[in-house]
Amino acid sequence: MSRVFDLGDGLSVTVDVREGAGETALVLHGGAGPKSVAGLAGVLPGDRTVLTPTHPGFDGQPRPQWCDSVADLAVAYLDLLERLAAERVLVVGSSIGGWIAAEMATRDSWGRIGGVVLLNAVGIDPKEGQLTDTRGLPPVKLGELAFVNPALRLDPSKLTEEQRAAGLANQEALAVYAGEPFMYDPKLRRRLRGAKAPALVVWGEEDGIATVDYGRSYAEVFTRGRFVPAPGAGHFPHIEAAELTAAAIEDFVKQEF
Repeated sequence: MSRVFDLGDGLSVTVDVREGAGETALVLHGGAGPKSVAGLAGVLPGDRTVLTPTHPGFDGQPRPQWCDSVADLAVAYLDLLERLAAERVLVVGSSIGGWIAAEMATRDSWGRIGGVVLLNAVGIDPKEGQLTDTRGLPPVKLGELAFVNPALRLDPSKLTEEQRAAGLANQEALAVYAGEPFMYDPKLRRRLRGAKAPALVVWGEEDGIATVDYGRSYAEVFTRGRFVPAPGAGHFPHIEAAELTAAAIEDFVKQEF
């Protein structure tokens, strides 16, 4: 079921809602769009109500001009959780979605978040060579960096013109939110030290976009952070190491919720 939430100031967010009898989970996609996290809703533990928003500007969704940063999205999604009176929310984010989740954890003054799961997230300042600038890379190269399994890589020759245009628009939206410096905030690491929510960081070890050492350093920033490597997986461990990722999340929820 899809719902549209009006969050004010011209910002409306389309959210895929999977109803459950348990607590709430918020799943945040990265630059690959909401389809890249679609499988997560069915594997999160606890029969949760799973909310999967499409970030404004992605998949043809409107984006007001003022909404142009990860911080703007973090505030918007915290407002959404407040309006829904959701508590002990499990926030799961992939790539830049993980950055949004991390930013939410630093701003959760209402205490709505029970824990965050970061899947090969970006956002913290990297050391040299830890984060690849993907701007302007052709789809074939991007697929090689993101996926170990060639069968999962996008074949541009099979795309329709409409699909090509949609993909380009998504990359343009990503560039807006990722900002400059691209894909990280030099001050996020410091803010995360004050985050109260526990964090699970699951990392595809073969990621060509964000290295495994970058992932380890992400987990270390959190006061209650844990790191789970996913051997043989790239930028999307929930796709290439689905069982390992699901098991890690289940264990995290059992211990922290």
